[in-house]
Amino acid sequence: MLRKELHVAGLTQPLDAQSLGALLAELGVEARAHRFEVAPNPCVGAAVLAAGEVVARGYHRVWGQEHAEVDALRAARESGVPLERWDALVVTLEPCSSQGKTPPCTEAILAAGIGCVVVGSFDPDPRHRGKGIEQLRAAGLEVIVLEASPLENTSPQFLSWNDFERRRRPRPWIIAKWAQTLTGQLTPPKSVGEGRWISGSGSQAEVGLLRSRVDAIVTGIGTVLSDDPRLTVRPSAGITAPPARVVLDTALRTPTDARLFHAEPGEAAGPVHVVSLTGADFSGSRALALTEAGAQVHGLRGDDVHHLNLREVTAWLWRQGFRRVLLEAGPTLLASFLDAGFVDQVRVYTGPVPGGRGESLGSWLVASALEERLDRECGEDQVLEAFLHVR
Repeated sequence: MLRKELHVAGLTQPLDAQSLGALLAELGVEARAHRFEVAPNPCVGAAVLAAGEVVARGYHRVWGQEHAEVDALRAARESGVPLERWDALVVTLEPCSSQGKTPPCTEAILAAGIGCVVVGSFDPDPRHRGKGIEQLRAAGLEVIVLEASPLENTSPQFLSWNDFERRRRPRPWIIAKWAQTLTGQLTPPKSVGEGRWISGSGSQAEVGLLRSRVDAIVTGIGTVLSDDPRLTVRPSAGITAPPARVVLDTALRTPTDARLFHAEPGEAAGPVHVVSLTGADFSGSRALALTEAGAQVHGLRGDDVHHLNLREVTAWLWRQGFRRVLLEAGPTLLASFLDAGFVDQVRVYTGPVPGGRGESLGSWLVASALEERLDRECGEDQVLEAFLHVR
């Protein structure tokens, strides 16, 4: 049973445990609105209290960008309430204590000068669990752990990310994105969108933003040969480096004049990696030509002479430092990743286009157990976002 009042030295009035528990639950629900933008990171909410009242709230909104504590502290400074009146920082998850995409939140909390932190849940990662709290307490802060914001409710994707088996055989968080017609085909009729485009301009802008928020974009040689994509991004706030572009190409068929090697003005282009079967002309002319064109060529073990081993591919992506990866490919490669259980999250755009060409992924979607599902609209397109059960 929680104590009714939590007395902390230096505060103008005691903190009410029941009110804090309700606030933590509320922050967790609000933070979940950003779940597809932050995954595999947790959904985290934070609030700054003054005289027992919330003066500012903050959330982790975008993967790789500032965490909820930093967002809340900035909002508190902008609120006009002076620092000396701040009583506590309330946060749904233990503040991070190590450098990642952003500096440790413990540093931001200490720099802010706030004297009390209320935490709703421990970090489940055994490498970090309790360390953030220890750092704050060692610096003289009062830290109260209520365990009133269970991750099962706010961030099940973060628990999957920290599952023992996932940590034992690490692989990136993979988001599969595709656009489909009303009948589930990934290629429209030749009379629609130059035979290439299904989704509208708003959806295409969303995809450009999604690309800027991953470490790498993976595609297949079939997509390169048929669509000749650039897979570039438009520079915008918060982008430190454009994502790497990875082509799974068993026989090194990537053309040296592909648009991957020729970004247009105003675009940011990450390095090109061509992943092939070990021994596929690595000492021959195709590998040399691709290297001279600007690609880095890699060889991996395959399931047979025609197919890469996807477990080896995901392990290689992890070794390259890629943690959040976007899979933009045709139905064959998409289905291979989906069937192998290596896709963690999907974003599917369905345009108002009847018919289409090629295979359909509609039957796969119907049969799948989608979690945390969100259905929304983007212009005339219907958008489905969901997490998949991680094996």
